[in-house]
Amino acid sequence: MMSFTIIFLALLLANIPWVSNNLFIFIPQKKLKSTPLTLLEVLTFYLAFGIIVSYVEKQIVGNIHQQSWEFYVVTFFLFVVFSSPGFIYKVIWK
Repeated sequence: MMSFTIIFLALLLANIPWVSNNLFIFIPQKKLKSTPLTLLEVLTFYLAFGIIVSYVEKQIVGNIHQQSWEFYVVTFFLFVVFSSPGFIYKVIWK
């Protein structure tokens, strides 16, 4: 059950920058966000998601398993793939 919650949280955080015009959810913008700013938000949400999941893993398992750079590259691109529905909605459909 916990893995589905983590995947749902990743899907939610990956798509928020694309479907919302607010900067980092809380700061309203008068005009549309630029794509580089949206990509910066995706990167920031990926880092926040990594910190949250790392904390949850430490609480459940008791220690955090060591990972090399390949793990972080794969999880980042998985996060980017998770953000594709929001990208399609904002860039292609609008």
